[in-house]
Amino acid sequence: MSEPVKGPASYFPSIENKYGRPVAEWKDLIRSSPLTKHMELVSWLKTEYGLGHGHANALVAHTLGDDAGRP
Repeated sequence: MSEPVKGPASYFPSIENKYGRPVAEWKDLIRSSPLTKHMELVSWLKTEYGLGHGHANALVAHTLGDDAGRP
């Protein structure tokens, strides 16, 4: 039996269902933004794309966490 998804990734199914874009597309948008600070990116997603705070926060946290682990 697999472990339930925890943390920011637990929001991904509802983000995809509610906003109609795959998570990979959201992450590409975040990476292509000239903004770099967490809360700036969250505010941008909320303003430009109408995401709720929790969904925007989860996407930014996961994306920045992924990128921190890249060489």
